[in-house]
Amino acid sequence: MGGFYFIDILILGMVAAFLVYRLRSVLGRRPTNEDHHGNPYGAQGTHSGAADQGRPAEKVVRLPDRGPVGEAGQPSHDEPSQDGADPLAAGLTEVQIADPSFNPRGFVQGARTAFGMIVEAYAKGDTATLRPLLSDDLFDAFGNAIRARIAEGETHETRIEHMKSSDIVDAKMDGRTALVTMKFVTDQINTVRDEQGELIDGDPNQTTEVVDVWTFARNTRADDPNWTLVETGTPG
Repeated sequence: MGGFYFIDILILGMVAAFLVYRLRSVLGRRPTNEDHHGNPYGAQGTHSGAADQGRPAEKVVRLPDRGPVGEAGQPSHDEPSQDGADPLAAGLTEVQIADPSFNPRGFVQGARTAFGMIVEAYAKGDTATLRPLLSDDLFDAFGNAIRARIAEGETHETRIEHMKSSDIVDAKMDGRTALVTMKFVTDQINTVRDEQGELIDGDPNQTTEVVDVWTFARNTRADDPNWTLVETGTPG
């Protein structure tokens, strides 16, 4: 009986080891003591811009400096260039040449996970989760917005009810840095409460469609396989 129990434990251990290997190969991991939650993509990017400390008119928890992103920067397979070439396919090829381990499908899966982690961590003010997922500039912007929110005594809550779509809309190389832009369309519930817990914005029973355009980056010459979020925006 004990022998069968030992074999079961051994088999479970082998399965767990295989799953860990697959996750690490697809998503990567930042070798730092601050990475308590791990990095869900195989690469990361940064968000540029100053923190937007004000509350938006629509009832959505805004990320810092989530400004408009021009359509010209978001090619898709439905919008080929005039010379017949597909700029997105060409950009993905450039990235794959610079980083042969880059897999678009695996990247999208990791980016979806990262999106949920970042949006919810920002609403909760969870900087420990945000730190390994953001570039230095973007982490500073998020931190400033979180501190301003705390100073005002506000509590934000964000729940992603449904991920409608998540697509790569742009990819390119900037020197040795790979830049991949994702468009996320989600249904979210966002609320803001004051110090007394009274609802001052949003509706806990109402979903809102939110469209985000995020850019992730990775130095393809670096040993670190992780990507970081470098920019957030909305379609312009």
